[in-house]
Amino acid sequence: MAYEPVSVKDVLAEMKDTAELLIDLSYSAVLLGSDDIAEEVLELESQMEVLHLQARMSLLMAARSPEDAESLAPVLGVVGAAEKVSDAAGDIAKVVLEDIGLPEAMRAALPEAVEAIERATVDPGSAYADRTLGEITLETETGVRVIAVRRDGEWLLNPGPETTVRAGDVALLRGPREGLTAVYETLTGAEYVPPDPPERDSSDLERAVDSIVLMKNMSELAVDLAYGSVLFDSKPVAEEVLELEAEVDALQSRFEAWVLRAASRADDPVDLRGLVQLARSTEVISDAALEISEGVLRGIGTHPVVAAAVEESDEVIVRATVAPDSDLAGRTLGEVAVKTETGMRVIAVRHPDRESRRTGREGGDWVISPGATTAIESGDVLLAKGTRTGADRLTALVG
Repeated sequence: MAYEPVSVKDVLAEMKDTAELLIDLSYSAVLLGSDDIAEEVLELESQMEVLHLQARMSLLMAARSPEDAESLAPVLGVVGAAEKVSDAAGDIAKVVLEDIGLPEAMRAALPEAVEAIERATVDPGSAYADRTLGEITLETETGVRVIAVRRDGEWLLNPGPETTVRAGDVALLRGPREGLTAVYETLTGAEYVPPDPPERDSSDLERAVDSIVLMKNMSELAVDLAYGSVLFDSKPVAEEVLELEAEVDALQSRFEAWVLRAASRADDPVDLRGLVQLARSTEVISDAALEISEGVLRGIGTHPVVAAAVEESDEVIVRATVAPDSDLAGRTLGEVAVKTETGMRVIAVRHPDRESRRTGREGGDWVISPGATTAIESGDVLLAKGTRTGADRLTALVG
């Protein structure tokens, strides 16, 4: 592959979008036992390898002095971390493609941890064919979002309102199961039959599976927070990433204990190989999150090109301060139904302490992965992730 001048910002934004999509698709492939989705993961992983080389060559060309090298070192960390996420997702997909042993308990547990994702090929007779996503208004009408489109072997990772849906496109859909049913059937002209997950049992194996599900949730949250720490150059948020990475490491130790106990009772312990590979890959993702935020943790700061790339990526991360007259002030996230109303997922809330309220400086404790019962007050800072349209709605909501 020869060097060609490229926009580092654009490559970093595409790497971020691709890495996050790979996490979603790889676990969905396991949940659905889908070779098709697992193959899409490997296609995207191959694309990530090209982006990785482009980014590294461009950064090497940009470093002309020791000062350049110091400022660009964290950028190389972000590039390498996205590649690690890609490799880990590929390893997860191979659990499906290579029929590595995986207990049914894993598929029973994942629906609670994975937002529904489906792969649909657009039928020529579809009512959506030859129309733009803006004309269809899928997300508004059904809650389903087209997160990527593959057309003639090329991926479009940021389909917007102007993107035209064409016959033969492979669309990756994410949203609530009821919405997915209607959209899938309209796109493909075929009946949508969701998978029936097996019943769960109560055993050491189930405890091992629960550990992986928790590791997955923590690793995904760590990646979100890591990009947030880079975008806002926030050391407190980066320190939360460090804490999450340590918790994932501890969970992996517990997982190993549970799976060894389960192996002693299994008819064929080899069937647990896939579970071990899932845990190892999930832990790699949390390590990658820490690498993304390492520059912020070490006080080097965020290079402007990284912040710009995160800001312009597909799923944006926004930081919003709750105004005194906001409808959210004095209520919980559940009472206002923030995710339903805005489409944004609140990933962290900071409650300012007395000193930070007085001085206006950053301070106070972060609540990570807040739930419906989390109370919000005037002056609280929200970190949320979602679409640009959702970001505008959230900004309006907080005042």
